Amino acid sequence: MAEHLIFAAAAAFEAARHVDILPMGHRSRRLHGHSFLAKVRVSVPNGSARFPGAEVGQLRRLLSDCVAPLDYELLNNRVSPPTDENIARWIRSRLDVSGMENIGVQSTVDEGVDLDGSNQAHVWRRYAFQSAHRLPNVPAGHKCGRMHGHGFEVIIHANQAIGSREISIDYDHIDKLWAPIFAELNCACLNDIKGLENPTSELISSWIWNRLRPRLPELTWVTVYETATCGAHFDGKRYRIWKEMSMDCAVRFSRAPIGDPRRRIHGHTYILRLHLDAPLDKLLGWTIDFGDVKEVFTPVFKKLDHQPLYELPGAEDNDVAALLRWIRAECHERLPALDRIDLYETRGCGAILSWGNEPPALPV
Repeated sequence: MAEHLIFAAAAAFEAARHVDILPMGHRSRRLHGHSFLAKVRVSVPNGSARFPGAEVGQLRRLLSDCVAPLDYELLNNRVSPPTDENIARWIRSRLDVSGMENIGVQSTVDEGVDLDGSNQAHVWRRYAFQSAHRLPNVPAGHKCGRMHGHGFEVIIHANQAIGSREISIDYDHIDKLWAPIFAELNCACLNDIKGLENPTSELISSWIWNRLRPRLPELTWVTVYETATCGAHFDGKRYRIWKEMSMDCAVRFSRAPIGDPRRRIHGHTYILRLHLDAPLDKLLGWTIDFGDVKEVFTPVFKKLDHQPLYELPGAEDNDVAALLRWIRAECHERLPALDRIDLYETRGCGAILSWGNEPPALPV
C-alpha cells in the first residue's frame, strides 16, 4: 500500500453552551462550559510550507485562528445547536486548509466526535474499569502469566451516519449500553468471566464488541487500553495493536529563515506511537506481545531518545516527516507488522505516516 503522510494540529478553547435539543431535565440543557480541544488532520503537498518543519506550526496557527471566535464565548451565539458534531462542522466550514481529512472536537478527555473525509461523524466515548487477570497460555516465566491487575480503559467508536436516532451525538445512549458491561468487568478477575478465560487486550476488545454490536449497530471500533501506553482495537473482523512511548530530543531546523527561533537548538518531549497489524495467535490470544514490540524497537529508540536529532544520519532536517520516514526505514525488517507511526511534538501536534489499514484516531 502507498505511503500516506498527514500532519496534525490541535487548539484548545474555553466556551459555554446549553444544548436545548436534549430531553427536558437533561443536565446539558443547563448553561455549562467545557475546555474544548479542536483537532485537524491534513495531507500537505511537499513544498507547501516555508521550510521542512514548518508544516505543524503553520497548521496549528490556522486552526487557532479559526477557533478564536469561540474562545470564552457562548457557543449558542455561533452554532445551533452547539453539539460536539455541529461545532466540528462549524470549524470545518471555516478552516481554510487544503487536503483536510479529519476534523475533531473533544469536549472532555472522555468524549468527542471526528468528521471524516466523507463528512460523516464518528462519536467516541471513553470508560474505565479496574480488574485483575492473568494470561494462562504465555510461556513459563512470562510476567503476564502471574495474576496481576490493570486500570483498563475502553473507547467505544460509533459512526452516526449508520444510526437512525434523532440526536446524532448521543453519549447517554452509549452510557446505558456500557453500564451492564462495566458491572460485569469492574472489580472482577477477568479470567472468571465466560469468554474471557484468556483475557488479552485483543480478546477483551472482541468480547466487548460481541456484546455491544447487537444493540449498537453504529459501532465501528472497540479500543482497549491495557495501560496508558499500549492497547488493542477490534472492528468486528481484524485486530490491531499499538505501543506508545515518549522520548526527549533536541532539534534544530537549519533551513528555517534567518531570525526564526526554530533555527536555534531547541527540543521536545515527543510522543511516538507504533501501530501494528497482525493475525491473532489463537493459542496466545494476542497478535504480538507488547513486550516484544518494545524489546525489538529499543535499539531504534536509543538512537532517538536524549539525542540531538539534527545529527541523525539520514534525517538531518529532523522535522516530524523526516523522522517518521527514518523510523520506518529502521523498522522495516525489525517490525514487519508495523504499518503506521504517529509522532507528536506537543499535544495533538505532529504527523502520521501510514502504509496500511488505518485504525481509528485516538484521543490526544
